[in-house]
Amino acid sequence: MSDDFWIKLGWWLFVTSAIFFIIAASRAGDITALIGAVAFLAANIAFIIPIYRGRD
Repeated sequence: MSDDFWIKLGWWLFVTSAIFFIIAASRAGDITALIGAVAFLAANIAFIIPIYRGRD
């Protein structure tokens, strides 16, 4: 398998973990953790975008 596959897999696993952090924080009622988890998800998406748009 190519390096590109592993890079994409790693980033999607980070996205998955961020979603679980969001679920856990919302169930716990911890607003600070929820904000941090949403920011973590947004950062992961920001890093994924260049991978799918192509690097110039």
